[in-house]
Amino acid sequence: MVTFESLRREERLPATGWKWFTRFLRRRLPTGIYVRSLLIIIMPMLLLQSVVAAVFMERHWQMVTQRLSMAVTQDIAAIIQIIDTYPQDADYTAITKIAREQMKLQISIEPDGDLPPPREKPFFSILDGILSDELNDQIKRPFWIDTLGDSSLVEIRIKLDGKILRVLTKRNQTYASNTHIFIVWMVGASLVLIGVSILFLRGQIRPIQALAAAAESFGKGQKAENFYPRGADEVRRAGLAFILMRERIERQIEQRTAMLTGVSHDLRTILTRFKLQLALAGNNPDLQGMADDVNDMQSMLEAYMAFARSEIEEDVGELKISEMLAKIETDFALHEKSFSYSIEGDDEIVVRPNAFTRLVTNLASNARRYASTLNIEAKHGSKWLTLTFDDDGPGIPEKNREDVFKPFFRLDEARNLDDSGTGLGLAIARDIARSHGGNVTLSDSPLGGLRAVIRVPA
Repeated sequence: MVTFESLRREERLPATGWKWFTRFLRRRLPTGIYVRSLLIIIMPMLLLQSVVAAVFMERHWQMVTQRLSMAVTQDIAAIIQIIDTYPQDADYTAITKIAREQMKLQISIEPDGDLPPPREKPFFSILDGILSDELNDQIKRPFWIDTLGDSSLVEIRIKLDGKILRVLTKRNQTYASNTHIFIVWMVGASLVLIGVSILFLRGQIRPIQALAAAAESFGKGQKAENFYPRGADEVRRAGLAFILMRERIERQIEQRTAMLTGVSHDLRTILTRFKLQLALAGNNPDLQGMADDVNDMQSMLEAYMAFARSEIEEDVGELKISEMLAKIETDFALHEKSFSYSIEGDDEIVVRPNAFTRLVTNLASNARRYASTLNIEAKHGSKWLTLTFDDDGPGIPEKNREDVFKPFFRLDEARNLDDSGTGLGLAIARDIARSHGGNVTLSDSPLGGLRAVIRVPA
């Protein structure tokens, strides 16, 4: 039987080259279709924004900043040329006024001295590099600039003949400082689009999730009466195909059960006449063999009916593992056999109670019949319920461990896991486990006998 776990095991097989890379990505990426669809929408958008920010924005910043820095440097060069060419008043009032009113620059002429030591250039500062290049190209005099900090001003000091020119200018005159508005709009629009995409995507994913839940419920023998096809055309067709398949399977099961019920009724009538005739014949030792045959036929008939029904008509309910195992412990005590069990996780499970109890009791009673010790470990996790049966009996040969699950197969050596001898014991057990969406497997036990593992979804 192909299961989700078997497909997972195939993915864990060794691979090389491109297959290894794709398998590596599959293991790291989310497995849900909803999250994967979101990644398909979000990742290209993030990649596009990254390219735009790295290419367009960088070029925009550099071009605008270069032009602004060039204009400021030209103004400073003009001021220096005026200072050097034309005589000025003692406190440079006229040139200071021209710079403040016409060029939006705050200047001052300071006595001669040394420039401050150069500051460390920031790693990501476009302004520092471009402004320095423009001052070198146009003024060609020693200078010192300060573009660091959160101040809205940029300070420039230039060493002239016998004095120092100090210039203060606004940062937005030398640097494209409003570019973040474009980024805010770009990111904001992207978030809005992603939000709209998530809303529409949830509407498309929900029908698929409902279809998966209905299929899983049907596989466990539960009814999904509220399911109806909806969503995209492809999902509707898949949902309609599932409903038709479910109806065909249910109709086939009903026909099989009805047929066997009729056969059982007829055979039971004949068996009842046999029993009546044997009862009227009295305690005749010659008829004891016939009485045993009638009883065997009765038990075989009940086994056939149980296998045909597979307890499919039973509703799902809650069952306590501890109460179920306590009854088995009492049965082992009556037969003077050793029995122990442990439960890990929640004690209550949601199954078809009678069917699941029969599954566990069947395996336990067969262990009691052929072994003297049985240990059961129940682990109720978030996804799976696992019951492990370990006994010290004769076990089952490895070559026959799959054959014993086939209907009407009888094991002639070691042990036979069928009380009535019809060959349906393990077939019924696996049928019940699979009707719950799980399975029953056999292997060697650490106690020297047989290990049976029941694994069903929690």
